[in-house]
Amino acid sequence: MKYRTLSVSLLIAVSIVSICPKATAQDAVVKKIIEEGTLNNKTQDHLDVLSNRIGGRLVGSDAYNAAVCWTASQFESWGLEVSIEEAGETRVGFSRGPWFGTLYGDVFPGGDGIHLHFATPSYTAGTKGLQRGHVLIEPKTQAEFDRMKGALKGAWVLITGSNTGWPVERSEKADLRRDSLIRLNEEIARHNNQVIRRYRTRTGDRRMNVDEMQEALKDSLKKTADEPALFYRQMVEAGILGLIQASPVPITALWDKETVFGENSSFENLPTITDIKLDEHQYQYIYQLVKERRPIELEFDIRNHFRPGPVKFHNVVAKMTGTRYPDEYIMVSGHLDSYDVATGGVDCGVGVTPAMESARLLSVAGAKPKRSILFVLFAGEEFGLLGATAWVEQHKDKLDKISNLFNRDGAPLAASGVSVPAAMYNDFVKASRDLSSINPDFPFTVDTITARPKPTRTGGTDASVFAIQGVPTISLRDSDVKGYNFNYREIWHTERDLFTKSIAEYQEHTSVVQAVLIYNLANLDHLLSREGMYYLPEEK
Repeated sequence: MKYRTLSVSLLIAVSIVSICPKATAQDAVVKKIIEEGTLNNKTQDHLDVLSNRIGGRLVGSDAYNAAVCWTASQFESWGLEVSIEEAGETRVGFSRGPWFGTLYGDVFPGGDGIHLHFATPSYTAGTKGLQRGHVLIEPKTQAEFDRMKGALKGAWVLITGSNTGWPVERSEKADLRRDSLIRLNEEIARHNNQVIRRYRTRTGDRRMNVDEMQEALKDSLKKTADEPALFYRQMVEAGILGLIQASPVPITALWDKETVFGENSSFENLPTITDIKLDEHQYQYIYQLVKERRPIELEFDIRNHFRPGPVKFHNVVAKMTGTRYPDEYIMVSGHLDSYDVATGGVDCGVGVTPAMESARLLSVAGAKPKRSILFVLFAGEEFGLLGATAWVEQHKDKLDKISNLFNRDGAPLAASGVSVPAAMYNDFVKASRDLSSINPDFPFTVDTITARPKPTRTGGTDASVFAIQGVPTISLRDSDVKGYNFNYREIWHTERDLFTKSIAEYQEHTSVVQAVLIYNLANLDHLLSREGMYYLPEEK
């Protein structure tokens, strides 16, 4: 009877083990990641430093170099193996300080003036201190230029066109194009003068109102070419302070390609005048005042600064080495650079800071993944995916050993799922089994997708550089679950890309989801299958 009782007890014990398996070390790590990420999440702390303290991080700037040093030090403090890898260089360095502008004139009682809302493109000239001057409307013909040439010195010049972000092109090719248009405008001016003279001779009409004359002859007069700053070179030589162009709001301001990568770019060949993109509402008001010959002045203090190059820029690479498959990788990435007209709170704080927090959570939880996890912060994405391209070129031996690249570069929304080829489906279901329990407001789902064409050229994000090489680039699906009404177009490369545009609870949740997912994928006994990921165009 004693032995029978023992046998029953053993049977019960075996049954319990089979039905309720013992928690594994992996389960304990996942539990710790979720606990730390829920109770002590640091994602927004990282973003505060990156966006508010360091600020806009254009490659070639002191701010970008500061971001490299700071992020590298953070990864090191969490016990990861860190390398700072050269990714390219700019011809000159550039850094930006604050900028201010004011409209003054007798039309304003008290003389306090009106604060101006504007920005300048990256790698364009500042004002070299406080500069105040009168305002002119740009000339469109040689006769107009000759008439106002003496008044151009010390003037701010209103130019036509609507700001698309880029500065006025400053190159020999652009000068040749503008000279050609000036000659065309001279021909058009001669034609229009002949039309007006014939009209006056025929009708005896001697009206002086130009607008009325143009309306009366609108079917006979030709329009002049309307390229912004037709007399760019001539106006610079005449001593203007800067150019002012109308800009939609929010204001976007990109980078001067010629200065950064131009064939003749050097510290000795830098832009010398300021290129201002002014709120279109204020522009129209000032334009009308100038047209009416009202006595107004503009004052600007724009602290853009250059330094001699070349200035190298770098990727930041942090590695958590795998215990069983150290030469196989799960990759997590975002781009560290951002346009300096704002502070990069979203583009790409949305990618950098969750990657950092995922690394911290894994470290705090004592994670020992089977395969290596790489956290890579790419340089120069905004200049053409430069950092990602450099990394792929430098690490071609790793490409076929990358299980998946999670590149994040978009809106600050909550990770809500993933769509993968059928061959990956079971692995992702297994890896994401704990994610829906993190927060009931943010369920996580796994769906299947059909193969997509293998790209033949890069574009969009850093992920495309890897996709060309056949590396799986599965991205987390985002959702605005609670309806914060985020509009990506509002911040994309504009002055509004700020810390305040981040959505904290979404970003914090995403950091936890990403940490759990990459850890579980790193612990699979195999690399993710690439079957059904891409197809070649000729195979369709």
